[in-house]
Amino acid sequence: MSSQIYRSASRAARSLLSASKQASPVFAGRAAAAVAVAFRGKVSSLASYGRADSGNASAGWIYGALALPAAAYMLQEKEAHAAEMERSFIAIKPDGVQRGLIAEIISRFERKGFKLVAIKIVIPSKDFAQKHYHDLKERPFFNGLCDFLSSGPVVAMVWEGEGVIKYGRKLIGATDPQKSEPGTIRGDLAVGVGRNIIHGSDGPETAKDEINLWFKPEELTNYSSNAEKWIYGVN
Repeated sequence: MSSQIYRSASRAARSLLSASKQASPVFAGRAAAAVAVAFRGKVSSLASYGRADSGNASAGWIYGALALPAAAYMLQEKEAHAAEMERSFIAIKPDGVQRGLIAEIISRFERKGFKLVAIKIVIPSKDFAQKHYHDLKERPFFNGLCDFLSSGPVVAMVWEGEGVIKYGRKLIGATDPQKSEPGTIRGDLAVGVGRNIIHGSDGPETAKDEINLWFKPEELTNYSSNAEKWIYGVN
């Protein structure tokens, strides 16, 4: 993906350089420096090579051609960052609640930098549990799974952040705790697959469906955290 973005940025930069050649032989260096300033100096090391102080116009074109694609790449990277903010459904199952692991599990998501936007404690009915696990209804363990989910309190949550669906699954660990890596929630806190303490959405569509099943729209909050600028570098 990054190579495709870079190639697109390179093509855009070459087009810009080609159009500006007749205007000024040092345009590349100056343009690169200007774009670098806009990105708070993040590509200044490249842009500085494009200056015409040495009187070498060709050097200005060469290094300018390097700096502009880098700046264009960073622009697209910023846009991609905004698009990657997503929400995931996370539930602490009855065994996790009964074992007093609520604070431990929440703290792991908070320490990572994800933001809690909805939370409640519910005891789901058997019918509700069947809706939640509808994709597993053909499996032999379906009824037992639904009985367990409806056997006690569940902490239902929605977490928000960049890559929270994919990385949330990494924080949780493999379905079988015996196969989960140390450092994951299941790897550290669970033993048997039938009591693996936590559930997490496995994809964007699943996350959307599960959030809609467990929460009403008015139960989801939208707010900016003061920590976001330290987590994502948004100033």
